Amino acid sequence: MNGTTPEIRQDEELPKLTVYLAAPRGFCAGVDRAIQIVELALEKYGAPVYVRHAIVHNRYVVESLEAKGAIFVEELDEIPECDAPIVFSAHGVPKSVPADARDRRMFVLDATCPLVSKVHIEAERLFDRGHEILLIGHSGHPEVVGTMGQLPPGAIHLIETSEDANSFLPKDESKLAVVTQTTLSVDDTHEIMAILKRRFPEIVVPRKDDICYATTNRQEAVKRIAPQCDRMIVVGSPNSSNSMRLVEVAERAGCPSATLVEEANEIDWSQFEDIRSLGVTAGASAPEVLVEGILDAFAERFDLHVRTVTTAEETVSFKLPRALRDSTAA
Repeated sequence: MNGTTPEIRQDEELPKLTVYLAAPRGFCAGVDRAIQIVELALEKYGAPVYVRHAIVHNRYVVESLEAKGAIFVEELDEIPECDAPIVFSAHGVPKSVPADARDRRMFVLDATCPLVSKVHIEAERLFDRGHEILLIGHSGHPEVVGTMGQLPPGAIHLIETSEDANSFLPKDESKLAVVTQTTLSVDDTHEIMAILKRRFPEIVVPRKDDICYATTNRQEAVKRIAPQCDRMIVVGSPNSSNSMRLVEVAERAGCPSATLVEEANEIDWSQFEDIRSLGVTAGASAPEVLVEGILDAFAERFDLHVRTVTTAEETVSFKLPRALRDSTAA
């Protein structure tokens, strides 16, 4: 927090507030890698670097990269003919997108999270073995669009809810398989998976849960602190699936009210009157500087006692694309 915080905290007239700071929180390895790819591409090749879709779902991150020379587009046809690198976002893309890039001889740097790529490979493998595939996920999310786009139209059926799982009718129950979006609610996904297993005992499920380690860890940390909190703030963007799930998890786990905010200036202070305990966490695409801004804002109004509650240690890291590895070595 900033240098004025200690003086503010010493003000005895400020109401006392215990802050439970969830750990892990914020950037995961896939997000960190994706942002690094854009930054290193800008250093090595210069501006502009084009990025198809928001590199991660966070406005602060996107605007920071724009200030450095990144240009964000939704489709490749928005990019003029040039030699500039094209970065695919961490969420992954349908197969048609890299095919189009190859046809146009574009220089592509793929920032797809390796855990998302793992789901793509898994879906292709199951399809090649003759399985009808179910994808548990949220319609329209870029990751879901990318996963469904790995296979021919109609090869993957989207299951969004328990109702969908109960009503789905397969072509052949003995040739059914399921994969999931990586940023879902662990509890919701287990519930849907349980329905599918009950209805279709022969269904092929992932050897290991497709929900990524970071999503799982952040939800577990929230579950730990939620029962102790009068209110909780989740730092993240409204279009961030994993951040939205943290809000839901907090309220289910016993916090009376959880709020999603992108940064401190969005806080509705009327919601935090007379509270004695506050939980704070951040989605996997939210940088720590935004969490610090939230704590600074509360330190101006409360006498803070911050307790970090750690439920897991994360040591995962992912390799950069070969074209950028020499940049990090330098």
